[in-house]
Amino acid sequence: MEELKKFYKLLYKYRFVIVSVPIITIIIAFFLVRNLEDQYVAEGQIATGIVDETQVLSNTADKQEGSVIREFSNLIEIMKLQKIVNMVSYQLIIHDLTSDKPFREWSGKIKDLSEVDRRKLLNSFKRKFSLREPINRFNDDNKNLYDVLKSMNYTSEDILDNLSADRLENSDFISVKYTSETPELSAFVVNTECTEFVTYYTSILKENQTKAVKFLSQKAQQKSDTLNKNVQALKQYKIKNRIINLQEQSRKMYELSAEYERREQEAEKDIISLKSTISNIDKQFDPNQRRYFEASLTKINQALVQTKKELGIVTEKYVQSGFDESYKTSIDSLMDIMNKQILTASDKYIDNPLNQKRDLITKKLGLQVEYDIARYSLGLLKRELADMNNRFDKLVPHEAVIQSLERKIDISSKEYLDILDKYNDASLEASLTSRLRQVQVANPGVELPSKKMLLIILSGIISFVFCLLVFFIIFYFDNKIGTPRELAQITEIPVLGKINRVNSTSLALKEIWSNLHSNPEMQELKKQLRSARYEISREMVPKVNTKGQVLNITSMNNSEGKTLLVACIAYSYVVISKKVLLIDGNFDHPSITENSNSKFFIEDYLKSGNLGSAEFSAGIMVMGNKGEDKSLFEIADEETVKQRFDQLRSEFDLILVETPSLETLSKAKEWNSISDRVMGVFEANQSLTTGKKQHINYLKSLNGQFIGWVINKVSAETNIKTESNFNANFIE
Repeated sequence: MEELKKFYKLLYKYRFVIVSVPIITIIIAFFLVRNLEDQYVAEGQIATGIVDETQVLSNTADKQEGSVIREFSNLIEIMKLQKIVNMVSYQLIIHDLTSDKPFREWSGKIKDLSEVDRRKLLNSFKRKFSLREPINRFNDDNKNLYDVLKSMNYTSEDILDNLSADRLENSDFISVKYTSETPELSAFVVNTECTEFVTYYTSILKENQTKAVKFLSQKAQQKSDTLNKNVQALKQYKIKNRIINLQEQSRKMYELSAEYERREQEAEKDIISLKSTISNIDKQFDPNQRRYFEASLTKINQALVQTKKELGIVTEKYVQSGFDESYKTSIDSLMDIMNKQILTASDKYIDNPLNQKRDLITKKLGLQVEYDIARYSLGLLKRELADMNNRFDKLVPHEAVIQSLERKIDISSKEYLDILDKYNDASLEASLTSRLRQVQVANPGVELPSKKMLLIILSGIISFVFCLLVFFIIFYFDNKIGTPRELAQITEIPVLGKINRVNSTSLALKEIWSNLHSNPEMQELKKQLRSARYEISREMVPKVNTKGQVLNITSMNNSEGKTLLVACIAYSYVVISKKVLLIDGNFDHPSITENSNSKFFIEDYLKSGNLGSAEFSAGIMVMGNKGEDKSLFEIADEETVKQRFDQLRSEFDLILVETPSLETLSKAKEWNSISDRVMGVFEANQSLTTGKKQHINYLKSLNGQFIGWVINKVSAETNIKTESNFNANFIE
């Protein structure tokens, strides 16, 4: 809060500056903007067809928002291309050179030309426009054309400064606006810009579409030729290797191989079981019986052998045919014949003594036939299986080649179909008209609200804020001490009082205390002296058996107002009937001696110890000095000085000594060594330097001898209510 008050007082001090600067700025701004021309804005709209579902194909309508934003950004940037804006510049200058009502008055560069030169200039711009050529500033002829455009503010840079193009929210339209000083000029620029942009974009779009269709047509033909070539290669390979359907052939061969293997396993199993069964039957007959049976069955066996041969031939054909069911009937018929022959052999020997074993014989004959058939079929199956494996092995290389050829055909087919789809899309796009068109023609521009008053108000506000900012910066970096509170807080030393700056040229102390002054400034000074006297008296506790005390009044620099302050304090004690001795201890600047015209000097007293006939001036005895460059102990030794001052203490109630400033170092310290108390005078509105901080540390080291500050020359603007106690309560 204290800082705010201080800042407010700073602003109040410079209130006239804060008020006058905005007023002057407003006046200057008024004269600067009063001649500003009115502004007119014209607007046109272009439909792009990017998000308009009525203009796009169904398969291209769904687009990502990011893609749509990029397309609109590309269109807007194309619209601002220099090659397009140049066309607008050419048409503007051509219009002004040929029209009876030009948009702008001819510049000096055009007025200075003759009629022939103006015609040449017009033809140059027309040629540039028809050929759509840019202006090369490094060419002398083109540089002259550019200078003419510049003089009329018709260059591409000038147009772009006032031209804006933006998408209307999330719609399909681009809004084009231009602002100028005439409504017709604004409308002309917008319409020309839209026309040139649509023409340019349509031309490059059609050119790119034509190139795309031609390129895709060639690629489609190439892919078609490649596809046909691969199909023909597959065809020739199948014809050459007599392959109708490799996959079906492989499947059938695999099935036959599996069937052969199954039957081979069955035949091997049958051979083993039949052989074992026949052997068991043979073991039941003795050799004589076997010879009898074999001799008896010789003719029948011959018939059976012939039937088995026929059965073997049919079985071989059955296996070679891949187990064709048509051979199954023949096999069954031969088996029936064999069964009948076996039964005949059995019936022939029904009356034989060995009839009891006829069943075994019959069974053996049947098993023998089956064994022979199985053994013959096994060999045949092995041959057929080996042949089938050889044929299958021959198909494997064909399978790899055919798969490679078919893979090439698939890839070629996909590539051809993709290119064909793109070709069809490109052809369709090329056959359609351009979706980009101007849907709203710009009419003569509408006048914009005047900004003159706004600019004037803004100038005043900005200058006012700028002044506040400047003063705030001054306040923020201002580390000067101007009030007792600031002095007590920064130095951490009590402040006994404050004395305002007195503007009077002469100060009569008697008149102040006798109320002869009606000046409020003097009345305030008297209050401040009383307060300071009270605080000093509280700190000046007298020693035992000592009537008076010695109070040194010092400062950190010269010219801080010690002399006047010492005199005022001395007289304030005279008013309360105190006997006061005022000693001028400042040998370098004996101001008290010069102002009082005293003839009684401290040098004489220290040597003689005799007060003599010293006179009182206004109730105060003044002891001056001769002003030589010397210190206190150079006049007399320390013991003598202390004795002389003990004598003075018995004669006076208070001894005030104005000592040299602390800048003199030992001169001030010698006075402090013989005094009872030390008080400092601090001039307001000064900063603490490194040297001053060292002086403050010295005063703090006096161990209670230093009683505090009296802040002097306080500005009247820093009026803070004087408190009854400026003591340590100010230290936080």
